[in-house]
Amino acid sequence: MNLVDTYQHFMSQYLSLKSEWGTVIDVAGILVITALLDLLTRGIFACLHRRVLKTRNLWDDALYRSVNGPLQVLLWIAGVSIAIVLATSPDHPWRDYVPKVRGILITLTMVWFAFRLIGTIEKNALARAARRHDKLDATTADAIAKLVRAVTLIIAGLVLLDQFGVSPSGLLTFSGVGGIAVGFAARDVLANIFGGVTVYLNRPFSVGDWIRSPDRDIEGTVEAIGWRATTVRRFDMRPLYVPNAVFSNVALENPSRMSHRLINETIGIRYEDAAIVPDLVEDIRSMLDEDENIDSEQVILTYLDSLSASSLDLLVYCYTHTTDWAEYLAIKQGVLQRVQDRIREHGGAISFPTTTIHIPGELVVARAEQQGSDDDDQEEIDSEKVQSEEKRDVARERASDQGKVGPDDAGEQ
Repeated sequence: MNLVDTYQHFMSQYLSLKSEWGTVIDVAGILVITALLDLLTRGIFACLHRRVLKTRNLWDDALYRSVNGPLQVLLWIAGVSIAIVLATSPDHPWRDYVPKVRGILITLTMVWFAFRLIGTIEKNALARAARRHDKLDATTADAIAKLVRAVTLIIAGLVLLDQFGVSPSGLLTFSGVGGIAVGFAARDVLANIFGGVTVYLNRPFSVGDWIRSPDRDIEGTVEAIGWRATTVRRFDMRPLYVPNAVFSNVALENPSRMSHRLINETIGIRYEDAAIVPDLVEDIRSMLDEDENIDSEQVILTYLDSLSASSLDLLVYCYTHTTDWAEYLAIKQGVLQRVQDRIREHGGAISFPTTTIHIPGELVVARAEQQGSDDDDQEEIDSEKVQSEEKRDVARERASDQGKVGPDDAGEQ
C-alpha cells in the first residue's frame, strides 16, 4: 500500500465518521492535533536542554528558557480558536468575538515571553560577568531591564487598545488635554519616578552600597532601586523604604566608595613623661611608616596635639589600605597596642583623669591641733568608760555572792 492509497483510505474513514458525527469529529481532530504538537514541542525542548547547557552563548540559553511555555500556550490558542470556528455557524454571536479574544490572548502571551526573556538575559549576564570578573553593574542591568519591560508594556497596551477598537491617535489627543490634570494629581508619583531615573543616570549609589545622609535619618545598605522607592536595609536589619524624590533634595554620602579608612586617635600620657615626648613621637611615626597595612603615601601625623587637664595628648593620624570594616578594626587594634608598647619602652605610662588639691600651711597646723585636742578628749572619755565598766563588774559580783549565802546561814549570823 503506497502513500496515496493510505491517504485515500484515511479520507474515506474521515468522511464516514463526519457524516455520522458531524462537526464533532472536526473539533476532536483539531484538539488531538494540538495535543500532539504540544507533546512534540516538549520532547524537542527536552532533547535540546543538554545541548543548550553546553554552549557558552548567552542568547540561546535565554531563548530556550523563555520560549518553553509560551509556545505551547500559542499552540493551544490557535487550536481552540480553530475548533470554535469549526464548531459554530457563521451567524453565531460568539464567532465575532473569537478574533478579538484570540488577539488579546496572543498579545498577553507575547508579553509573558518578553518578560521571561528579559529576566533570563539579565540573570545570565550578571552570572557570566561574575564568573569572568567583568565590571557589569547590577544597578545598570536592572535599569536596562526595567526600561525594556516598560517599553514592552506600552507597546502591549497600544495593541490591546487597538483590539478593543480604541484608536491610539485619539488616546494621544486625550492625553494632551488630560495629561495636565493627571500630572497635577500624581505629581508625587511622577517626582519619585523622575527621582528614580536620576538615580539610574547619575548613579550616586548602586545595589549593595552603604549610604547615609547627614540631612535625614537614612543609613544602611541598598537592597533594591525601584521606580518609586529605594529599599535600604538598616544595620539593625529593619528595611527602610525611601522615596526616590528624597535623593534629589538631600546630601548623600556613599562610604562604600571610600579608597582608604582613617585612624584618628588621641592618646594621653602623664605630665611626668613630658621629657620623652619628642623621642616617643618619632618612634611612633617610624612604626607607622614600616607597617604594611598603613598607606605611607597618604598623610601620617604623630604630634603632641594638646595639653589637657591631666594628660599630654598625642595625635595618631594615618590611613589603612583596606576599606573592609573587620580588617580595619584589626589593624587599628594592632596600632594602638604597639603605641602602648612604645610608651612603656620609653618609661612612660597612659594617663588617667586625676585631681590635685593644694592645702595652705595654716590650715594644716590648725587641723593638727584640733585633731590633738580631739584625741585627748577621746582618751578621757575612754578612761571614764573603763572605770564605769569596772564598777558595774564589782556590783555584779556582790549581787552574785549575796544570792549564794542566805540570811539563815550560821556563819552570817
